[in-house]
Amino acid sequence: MTRLLGSLLASSDPAPFAVLHREHEPTLDVLVGDIVDVELLADIPLDGREVLALVPFRQVRERGFAAHDDGAPLRCLVVRERESMPVDEAITMLPRHPAPIGELGVDVSDDDYATLVRRVIDEEIGRGEGANFVIRREFTGQSDAAPAVAVLGWLRALLEHEAGAYWTFAVHTPGLSAVGATPERHVSSIGGVVSMNPISGTFRHPEGGPSDDELLGFLADVKEREELVMVVDEELKMMSAVCPDGGRMRGPYLKRMSRLTHTEYLLEGRSSLDPREVLRLTMFAPTVTGSPMGNACAVIARHETTPRGYYAGVLARFMPTAAGYDVDAPILIRTAYVDGGGRVRVPVGATLVRHSEPLGEVAETHAKAAGVLTALGALPRAEGSVGAGPSVYDSARVAPVLEARNEHLAPFWRAPQAARPPRRASALVIDFGDDFTTMLAHQLRHLGLTTRIVPWHDAPLAASDDLVVFGPGPGDPRNTDDPRIARLRELVAARLGTGAPTLAVCLSHQVLADLAGLPLEPLPAPRQGVQLRVDVFGESAAVGYYNTFTAIAPNGTLTPRLGLEVASDAASGVVHALRGPAVASVQAHLESVLSPDGLATLERLLDGVLPTETGEATPLVSAAVAG
Repeated sequence: MTRLLGSLLASSDPAPFAVLHREHEPTLDVLVGDIVDVELLADIPLDGREVLALVPFRQVRERGFAAHDDGAPLRCLVVRERESMPVDEAITMLPRHPAPIGELGVDVSDDDYATLVRRVIDEEIGRGEGANFVIRREFTGQSDAAPAVAVLGWLRALLEHEAGAYWTFAVHTPGLSAVGATPERHVSSIGGVVSMNPISGTFRHPEGGPSDDELLGFLADVKEREELVMVVDEELKMMSAVCPDGGRMRGPYLKRMSRLTHTEYLLEGRSSLDPREVLRLTMFAPTVTGSPMGNACAVIARHETTPRGYYAGVLARFMPTAAGYDVDAPILIRTAYVDGGGRVRVPVGATLVRHSEPLGEVAETHAKAAGVLTALGALPRAEGSVGAGPSVYDSARVAPVLEARNEHLAPFWRAPQAARPPRRASALVIDFGDDFTTMLAHQLRHLGLTTRIVPWHDAPLAASDDLVVFGPGPGDPRNTDDPRIARLRELVAARLGTGAPTLAVCLSHQVLADLAGLPLEPLPAPRQGVQLRVDVFGESAAVGYYNTFTAIAPNGTLTPRLGLEVASDAASGVVHALRGPAVASVQAHLESVLSPDGLATLERLLDGVLPTETGEATPLVSAAVAG
């Protein structure tokens, strides 16, 4: 049947519609329906009908995060008619010649974007605000064609010439139409199985396609490898919040597109949550925002002067089932938007990390925009732009290099593990602005502790839990004018005053070190997404670091206050960990996928702070230190 698509093509003013093709499927779906705009994700009308929701970036405010508000609606296409048809047949029906684009421009020049990249690296990553950030720019143009006709013509070009897209789609609604070929699933929940698909690392195909050596050079690049691992960590935080058993990694894989190749992992877990809540808890992908998520949104608001619209949001398809609803939600990237006046926007972004080179990031934005701009006719189509031939990607040299990446990652997140015996102890994990606490809490539960998480502003000064874990967070630990840092100092001091079991991680470790009388200094270069092998009280451990600041003290000494034992680098004095009666702290993120020895180290620290039998604990801090 081709009735629906034919009627859309024949109409000068078609009803709202969507045409969707999912990767590897021989058919595409044509959906026609009615538009309902809602305020919140929970308001998406799931009353038995299929719904396709355009979720704007400003919706991230539902998680309490910053976003410029452009009023972009959370727009729902409530489906009343649908049909499926072969992709090849649809292509022959779609307009052959894409609507032309004129006045191609860009909102931020190459030079200005390069300056912005350097500023974010120096002012944000260099000051401990996070590990990576995605900053967008927009290519713009004008079309005289009716938006519905334009997006269908551009869709044909994408279906014919773009490769490797997770979804290729066209959507038309009053005043807002979109067409895209997005490579990345953000989240899906199908039959209770939740999947996320972090994609990062970008290889720009040279003219004529890459050789084996060029592709292997990309796979060996430290910056590209670390970029992917950082977003995997960020999405595992989300998986740990959504799935009781956390998430498990599969991969890495290559995602090959027409002009680019990316690296990717697939994360999977199980959840019984409402799919709208799954979507809310995972807004939005770190591959288009950064990490930690809350600070990434704040950094975006500081450095992007205009709202994002739908860029970095999702296109979420809610499909009714016998048990409720499934959802499949790709990220809105590699997408063009056209409004009722014919203004066309193609937003793109680059992931900025400590290794980023400004001109390289400028080139990456051009490469990411190229596939869509070519489909729009704004760029000439290069012969052979699909890239490398199969021989390169099927090379026997490639698979071992990909698999070798896992040798340095935590096995805990790659294979299910049997839970340890219960410890009959409770843990309170306090979140200071980094959702690594969800992964940390998951590991604590795995180690037998009953665990709950509270945000720093709701944390009690006197907690009754057997163990209080002060979590990581962004920022400068010396900045006591920051209410979050000031409250962290107050909470740590109060807990130490009770002598009850205490564990501090990363930022909280730095604050504990300061209370113990150690100096805090910025590192010569930020350690954001870095794995190091260090000595933690006589045990060698490969663990991951996300820090810009550090405490300094000679290895094996005691701190001037509190008398805590120091584990530090013998040459530099950079402090890795502290311990004393009923207290321990660690600079590394033991919960990170970068920490293959993280779980064992965490268990050893717990054994050192949790009593094996009941008894009185000795307070470790005086009232003077608490102040």
